[in-house]
Amino acid sequence: MANYQWFLLLGCLMLARGLWGTPIARLPFTSAIIYLAIGLVLGPLGLNFFAFDVFAAAPLLEVLTEVAVLISLFSAGIKMPVPVTLRRWGAPIRLAWVAMALSVGLIALFCCAVLDMPLGAGVLLGALLAPTDPVLASDVQLRHAGDSDPLRFTLGCEAGMNDGSAFPFVMLGLGLLGLHDLGPWGWHWVAVELVWGTLGAVLIGGLCGMALARVNFALRRNRPGHEVLDDLMGLGLIAVVYGLGLAAHVWGFLAVFCAGVALRQTEQTLARRATSRAAQERPLTPDDRADTTPPTVSDGTLLFKEHLERLSELTLVLLLGGAVTTLLFDWRSWAAALFLFFVARPVSVLLALVGSPTSPRMRVIAAWFGVRGIGSLYYLMYAINHGLPQTLAQDLINLTLAVIVLSIVIHGTSVTPLLDRFWRK
Repeated sequence: MANYQWFLLLGCLMLARGLWGTPIARLPFTSAIIYLAIGLVLGPLGLNFFAFDVFAAAPLLEVLTEVAVLISLFSAGIKMPVPVTLRRWGAPIRLAWVAMALSVGLIALFCCAVLDMPLGAGVLLGALLAPTDPVLASDVQLRHAGDSDPLRFTLGCEAGMNDGSAFPFVMLGLGLLGLHDLGPWGWHWVAVELVWGTLGAVLIGGLCGMALARVNFALRRNRPGHEVLDDLMGLGLIAVVYGLGLAAHVWGFLAVFCAGVALRQTEQTLARRATSRAAQERPLTPDDRADTTPPTVSDGTLLFKEHLERLSELTLVLLLGGAVTTLLFDWRSWAAALFLFFVARPVSVLLALVGSPTSPRMRVIAAWFGVRGIGSLYYLMYAINHGLPQTLAQDLINLTLAVIVLSIVIHGTSVTPLLDRFWRK
């Protein structure tokens, strides 16, 4: 397709999505299915107006998916309910780490035993497919800041954290393939990439988020007429945290999510304190309460980030449809996808949540809604750009794209009826 055709196509889709936002939201399936269907119709399987070579476009796709995941992670972080408690966060932490490790192990075992792949490739594919996606899973995540629904919180928090917890396993797979140094007996992988990469990300993201919240609160309270651009502050925080994370060799995705969480938590804590101090001096009316709590960056930047998230979803899923070829219908691709959705994900989630306070019904729903998408595509591009051989890369491309396509279809069509049934009960 020519450049002008791309612009016309994207423009028409964005206009249609904007004009028909409410009817689309009421459909019994997600908007990603519509974008995928358009990509399939226009791509090699349909009218063949355009074809997208994932391997050749790996450098560009890595950047596009990286930006999309960063924006989605930050949006997910600032929607987390206040305050952070171990009881509330216990289930998501189990899913993001215990279920993640179990899923990687099960997928690696399946790849070695059934697909006849080397151990390194199996571990790498497990790391690509195990994390749930923060971009395409918006229908099963928190709808807005302050949303305290336990199921949405658990799935959204898991998606926010496991984009960081997957990276050590990506590096482990690359190391077993000889493309990354794991150190003697794997000590470098354990000490630097598993332990420091995780703890350092939480530390950097948390400190940066708290610092911005305090600076914004002090500036707006002491200088009420001073204009603060929340959108730019939010984007700046994402860039600074991610840059610091890369410089410190920690997992930047996890750092950005933690920065969003810390920003929201600190802003709400400062607002409560200000209101409490003012209430001790005199009774407050609703207008007085608004005056004592200055606007927050998390509230001001959320809508803009959600618009960027929708744009990235539209663009990347459309390209995904143009990348689908008949190779994706190989039995190996669909066998891996079905094993992930019906064996690896349910088994790992149910085992990880043993002994947790979550209800049996919530565990079953969480075991099913492991949406795969843009995050898996990013890890795949990262591995290709770090020297993955073309033959193995093409094999992993077929497997990964098949999983994403099937996830968009089966999870997108089941989300509305299952969640409606869950909330009715």
